[in-house]
Amino acid sequence: MIQRIDGIVGIKELEKILNRSQMDSQEVLDRVDVILDDVRARGDEALMEYTRMYDCSGLEDIRVTREEIEEAKRRIDGRLKEAIERAIENITSFHRMQVNEGFLIEDGEDVVLGQLVTPIERVGIYVPGGTASYPSTVMMNVIPANIAGVREIAIATPADENGRIRDSVLVAADLLGVSEIYKMGGAQAVGALCYGTETIRRVYKIVGPGNIYVAMAKRKVSGIVGIDMIAGPSEVVVLADGRANPRYIAADLIAQAEHDERAASIVVTPSASLADEIEKELERQLGALSRREIAEKALNNYGAIIIVDNMEEGFGIVNRLAPEHLELLTGKPFQDYRRIRNAGAIFLGEYTPEPVGDYYAGPNHTLPTSRTARFSSALGVEDFCKKTSLIYYSREALKRAADDIMTLARDEALTGHANSIRVRMED
Repeated sequence: MIQRIDGIVGIKELEKILNRSQMDSQEVLDRVDVILDDVRARGDEALMEYTRMYDCSGLEDIRVTREEIEEAKRRIDGRLKEAIERAIENITSFHRMQVNEGFLIEDGEDVVLGQLVTPIERVGIYVPGGTASYPSTVMMNVIPANIAGVREIAIATPADENGRIRDSVLVAADLLGVSEIYKMGGAQAVGALCYGTETIRRVYKIVGPGNIYVAMAKRKVSGIVGIDMIAGPSEVVVLADGRANPRYIAADLIAQAEHDERAASIVVTPSASLADEIEKELERQLGALSRREIAEKALNNYGAIIIVDNMEEGFGIVNRLAPEHLELLTGKPFQDYRRIRNAGAIFLGEYTPEPVGDYYAGPNHTLPTSRTARFSSALGVEDFCKKTSLIYYSREALKRAADDIMTLARDEALTGHANSIRVRMED
């Protein structure tokens, strides 16, 4: 089932797994172009056509009503609501630590420099839906936006075939103060948020995960609006020494694999005997899985156990792979995490599996995939903010700097720039 790879020799094969892309279908690219252009040209009419075609054929009203939200609040299981509330507390506490209030530097009365941090005014959040929907996505995206001070948040999430949004999604949104929720998904939802329609006002930034059509549409509209990232299929890498528990590792590989047929589940270990036990556990645990077919395909195509000579080699491979999720199942995780340079999130020890971060702990679960952790970061409060520079020079301060500024401007052959300084010095 899961392939076994030996050491550095197999690193290229592993890189191919983590570099797998959703953006490799010309058919998808062409379809996304058509949908975006159509929504831009025909607005609500096109949006409803695609929504009825792909999500709910009988849908009449695209906006979730207050009555629907109240019904969801009455129906939701009390234990589930309490879990959502506690998760909101944890996620909020963590993201409050990310607030950047800007700064002001005053050099006497002559020079004032600063950086203003202001929230984006209006943001669209895509929440996957339909056969599976995710209140965790609502929390992980809305909470940092709220903390940043975003005034207007519009959620787009596809309805099921009966035109309903999952109760937990509506309740999570309501608990976080979001009532502008639209029953729309796919590239058409991205188009509506980007360009606006008769019903939906355009946003300034679109965040949130989605399928290949959503990801491709976000890439296409980037530059017209801001986006968070182009998220590929999810992935986990487990770095384990010989003492790690194979039962836990197999469970974590399966947890990742059930996300998507293209999800990657990888173990890096110096222990061949551990690898043997992991393979046995995978066979045992897959039998009881409700999404077994999806998980098996993911493990067959994108699962791997790489056997290294020693842990030093293992750390080198992990840093080269730059995984979205990294589990450190070693004897000294609080020392070993300092050796990791590239990872979206690091989970320390055998009682911190990746689902703890997905749902509950506090750090954001929207993470860089496909090795982009080499240069990008988890979603956070700053993704919902803009930074504006503030500059003041008195006449005396400008006089002191004038010769330097004019010299630099003339070197760049921008004599108009130099002149804007010179005329002030002649006054």
